[in-house]
Amino acid sequence: MTRKKLPNIVLIFTDNQQASTLACYGNDEVYTPNLDKLAAQGTLFENAFCPNAFCSPCRASVLTGLLPSQHGVHSWIDDRNMDEWPQNWHALDGLRTLPATLRDAGYATALSGKYHLGEPGSPMAGFDFWCTMADGHVRSFYKNRITENGETYDYEGHTVDFFTQKGISFIEEQAAQDQPFFLYLPYPAPYGHWPATKEDVRCRHSDRYDDCPMDSIPREGLSKAAIDAFLLRAKYSGGGLDYSMPLRAPNDLATLRSYYAQISMVDDGVGQIMDTLDRLDLADDTIVVFTSDHGLSLGHHGFWGHGAATYPANLHRAAHSVPLMVRHPNTIPAGQRLDTMVSNMDVFSTLLDYADQPRDQKGMTVSSRSLKPLFTGDVADWGADAVYSEQEETRVLRTPKWAYFKRFTAGPAIDFQDELYDVETDPHETTNLIDDPAFADIRKTLDKMLVEFFNTHTRPAADLWQGGTTLQHSERNELWRDAWGPDWQPVYTYDTTP
Repeated sequence: MTRKKLPNIVLIFTDNQQASTLACYGNDEVYTPNLDKLAAQGTLFENAFCPNAFCSPCRASVLTGLLPSQHGVHSWIDDRNMDEWPQNWHALDGLRTLPATLRDAGYATALSGKYHLGEPGSPMAGFDFWCTMADGHVRSFYKNRITENGETYDYEGHTVDFFTQKGISFIEEQAAQDQPFFLYLPYPAPYGHWPATKEDVRCRHSDRYDDCPMDSIPREGLSKAAIDAFLLRAKYSGGGLDYSMPLRAPNDLATLRSYYAQISMVDDGVGQIMDTLDRLDLADDTIVVFTSDHGLSLGHHGFWGHGAATYPANLHRAAHSVPLMVRHPNTIPAGQRLDTMVSNMDVFSTLLDYADQPRDQKGMTVSSRSLKPLFTGDVADWGADAVYSEQEETRVLRTPKWAYFKRFTAGPAIDFQDELYDVETDPHETTNLIDDPAFADIRKTLDKMLVEFFNTHTRPAADLWQGGTTLQHSERNELWRDAWGPDWQPVYTYDTTP
């Protein structure tokens, strides 16, 4: 078969999954043979992190190469308020996106999976094929409303199987075409939240975990920060929602076992996609990327959920680390494991690099870096071995040695404390060294790095720390109103001027 000039691309996402929940990352309780095979056939990153620990911001970052303080999606898109949205609203409108750029370069493009960046009933610009679920919040793995190229219908089966089959159909249709394809396959699993992981319907992997002791998950008491987050949410929710799940799920074996069963469901889907590429003789012509939108604490540090499941928000490794594996036979070494500090938003620049497209973003400085040089060891221009993230009031810098959390303190009556961890000697990030005078110089150096980075990589309209706002939703409305005045509120669009 003649090799196409541009490689096909399959980008597979999971929903809420830290790297340590895969066998290829050292977990001996989870069953993921297909992902283990993918890791053996490509390069695995041991230190991959997300730019934010919520679904929507991370998806926006991967599809644009920008941080939340640039694209403006700082929190999950709240689709309960969909009736208030502008017609056919999409959070990334006006930005250069991965699918739109690839389509302009000649790719056929498809979304099959969870979107969570705007109106699901109309396709985001850049996608030829559009198949997604109506609900960005995964309330069930079954019985979901689907929109497929303008047609809306209900599907009773497991969504991982459903979106896998739609992805396979797209690949099969493109196999005979004389153009490369891009398949974006963001699975709505393993997710990890109730009611989805609490529903009575069992998947085909449930039996596998019925007697699993779940020793790979630590048993810890609830942290004060998790309780503070619950109280904050309850105070400002108006009583309409029950936010107790993050306090009740830690140490709940049924929930943990259901979560692992969904990981194995995803593994099945990845195996079917890989088998399809083999069957159609496309494996050598296709880049396969597997990652997650963000991590998820399953009780680590005494909380369950995202980075904002504590107050103030955190980006501990449990909520911050993600799996990242890339396979492309003949160009990416098989079985390679790299310790370099990377972000899953680097996927944006990496895939554009392989597609021979620039990574420009309307005048904004793109921090997303192409991973391509790392595959061959040509790292002269890689830059600092560091990765940066933000979770509204918390900004984070990670190096191989340090994790530094810097907190927003400009608002009245804010008493947030910064945090510093030596991740070499304290990999579980349990001892905060921020007030230890022996590390004062380290703190000063890291703080300077972090401040300079965000001074370079923000857009004023979207920079919460400088009076900017967020698109559609914030987890901390009252904090930002206290800081910037009662008129502060989320918006649906920004001035397009960077």
